[in-house]
Amino acid sequence: MSYNVKDINLAPIGEKKIEWVQRHMPVLETIKKEYIKEQPFKGITVGSCLHLEPKTINLGLTLKAGGAKVVMTGCNPLSTQDDATAAGAKLGLDMYGWREETNEEYYEQLNKVLDYNPDIVIDDGADLIFLIHKERPELLETLKGGCEETTTGIHRLNAMFKDNALKMPVMAVNDSYMKYLFDNRYGTGQSTFDSIMGSTNSLIAGKNVVVCGYGWCGRGIAMRAQGLGASVIVTEVDPIRALEARMDGYQVMTVQKAVKQADLLVTATGNKDIVSGDDIKYIKDGCILTNSGHFNVEINREDLLKEAVEVENIKPDIEGFKMPDGRIIYLMAGGRLVNLAGDFGQGHPAEIMDLSFAMQSLSAKYLIENDLEPGVYKTRDSTDKEVAILKLKTMGIEIDQLSTDQETYMNSWDVGT
Repeated sequence: MSYNVKDINLAPIGEKKIEWVQRHMPVLETIKKEYIKEQPFKGITVGSCLHLEPKTINLGLTLKAGGAKVVMTGCNPLSTQDDATAAGAKLGLDMYGWREETNEEYYEQLNKVLDYNPDIVIDDGADLIFLIHKERPELLETLKGGCEETTTGIHRLNAMFKDNALKMPVMAVNDSYMKYLFDNRYGTGQSTFDSIMGSTNSLIAGKNVVVCGYGWCGRGIAMRAQGLGASVIVTEVDPIRALEARMDGYQVMTVQKAVKQADLLVTATGNKDIVSGDDIKYIKDGCILTNSGHFNVEINREDLLKEAVEVENIKPDIEGFKMPDGRIIYLMAGGRLVNLAGDFGQGHPAEIMDLSFAMQSLSAKYLIENDLEPGVYKTRDSTDKEVAILKLKTMGIEIDQLSTDQETYMNSWDVGT
């Protein structure tokens, strides 16, 4: 066991948190029991770059239970929970990273993981995979493949594949139907507002909430905002998604029109400069800007700094930018993903990550068992179904089954009238 964490003495606190999430991650615990018997990862080294918090540590412990050597680092300098990393180290994982790393330290930890010459990598944002291709290509010779957790990472990997730059197979776990429906929608929706409300102590009901982007994450954020009593405005560049948002009952308009009304704005696009430049002069006084996308590029903080005559640290995770006309615009978590980088950010609920990390663990097992060509691979539908069945079983829910006659009918074209 090797580690470089902020304070190993925080381990007892982290262990309590891990025990708590394990009680609420029954699917992963079921898979863990199977892995203990089967040892599918015996002799395999798994390197990961994920948000280091109790639920993620539980994924590492699941892979370890299956025989893997597991080394973990964080995918965001502000999302690491230091008690969780200390506990992970005590429980036998090789842990590297701490909250508030510098950019240099962040990449030092990524390279530390790659020093283990991993057989499988599990990534969130594709930083680890990108680093392999850019600076450590010799590792591709023995690398079996990787798994990618988030939308932004998949965008990068698809671009690499399109340019013939991707030299390894990667399972697009983010693109699985289970991930879309539950993690991206329900997980992002709830965890975003958990963090915002915890830090600001603000009432959401009665406010104008602008959601930039109506993908699966944006849908979840809009749905939760509406459920909390907000009036929801959606901004989009995709005409089909914009039409869907309107028919879901939300107002749809451009960013510059939306920010004039926004009490709270949440970006969830995966793209850069969603709020930037001239947008700033239209932003309503007192508006709170937040981001739920992976990277801190959606809200241009540098443009806010250029326009502001004064910047005040309201709270550790809230900055106030005073404009020349007296308006104050608030930015949470420096524009980093608020549900993890905010002071009250805990990430998605354990019950949600139970599903996502079950998909991760089964996808990693699939990579070990199959020799795949370089590319971005959708997870198998059978894996989605397997995880859903396990989850329903742990919830005590039974569903109907098709009879033989019904299956025959559904697979026949000559069924008469």
